[in-house]
Amino acid sequence: MIDGLKGGPRPDGWRGDGTFVATLGLLLAITPMAVDMYLPALPSIGRALDADQDHIQLSLSGFFLAFAAGQLVWGPIGDRFGRRGPSLVGLILFVIGSIGCWAAGDAIVLAGWRVVEAFGAAAATVLARAMVRDVFDRNRSASVLSLMMLVMGVAPMLAPIVGSQILKIADWRMIFVVLATLALVPLVPLVRQPETLPPERRRSVAFASVASAYIRLLSDKRYLGYVAAGAGMLGAMFAYISGSPFIYIEMFGVGPDLFGLLFGLNVAGMMMSSYVNSRLALRFGSDKALRIGLVASVLFALALVVFGGNGSFGLAGVVVPLFLFLSCMGLIGANSMAGALADHPQMAGAASALSGFVQFAVGAAAGMVVAARADGTPGPMCQTILLLACAGALANFLLVKPAARR
Repeated sequence: MIDGLKGGPRPDGWRGDGTFVATLGLLLAITPMAVDMYLPALPSIGRALDADQDHIQLSLSGFFLAFAAGQLVWGPIGDRFGRRGPSLVGLILFVIGSIGCWAAGDAIVLAGWRVVEAFGAAAATVLARAMVRDVFDRNRSASVLSLMMLVMGVAPMLAPIVGSQILKIADWRMIFVVLATLALVPLVPLVRQPETLPPERRRSVAFASVASAYIRLLSDKRYLGYVAAGAGMLGAMFAYISGSPFIYIEMFGVGPDLFGLLFGLNVAGMMMSSYVNSRLALRFGSDKALRIGLVASVLFALALVVFGGNGSFGLAGVVVPLFLFLSCMGLIGANSMAGALADHPQMAGAASALSGFVQFAVGAAAGMVVAARADGTPGPMCQTILLLACAGALANFLLVKPAARR
């Protein structure tokens, strides 16, 4: 049994054990699988659908925007009806969207079905985080979120490699068949897992109530400071996701297999730092670990611009600083989310949803900026990453005062 449980009644049969954490990790893995598995295929999708980079990027930016908006919808629904049922509905929508992507005949239709896919994935992600807040206290939430990132980290590590292997034996459409199949994996353990939100703790989903919850969150400077930290890091990661396939494959001539390995290397760095954070958050507190991650991310982003911005240092000038920068995700992601949810346990679904909306909206914007500024060099991607890292760190240090952190 995992310790650090919050007080209060628990539904009959509820288990806060490793199965619970693993199930939530699988739910969180849905989104990175949907994004990362088809990255090696982006250039080939463009050729197959006779579309340029801007149009193919719609399937990526559209996914991020729909995922962001979907969280605003699913969060309050989860606060009203519980977490498990809406999560199951979201998984089914994801499967339907994946099948639609498989059948798409042009870039616009593909982007449309990606929107359906993302809306379903949003339920699994936002409600999985809310389940953690239902059950654990703040520092334990940060620790458990880090462990969940280890579980879900296997997905983005393997996804681009699997996508590359699929391209060897089939065309890009088979990737979406695999995604639909993998989304069915969490269904059985989720059905068996008891509900984490008892009826007496549920809230109305009336418009006035939902609007009031979001207004209250937006007026909380501490909440915004934590959200900004996560948004800066996640936006920078999406700038990397958006730009790296074209930089690695087209500029440096990296094959799909090596691309998958390079992508997996970065995920390994995130997993290692997530494991470290699961210990740091308990020993020193999640705020201190967060500040370490924010400072390190700015320094590594600066190194990325210096050594990788114009491509003069070759592939290594991009890969090495990116690995160090993205490894900071393990310190920033879980701790910023735990901080954002800590002061609002009574509306954890709405708090998780708004945080996710802001983060993925920033991510979608970052991807569009990188695509619009593409000039055949790593510069636009590297500069966008540095800007977002600085913005997230600055906002957190200004809005979450040291006295409040203690």
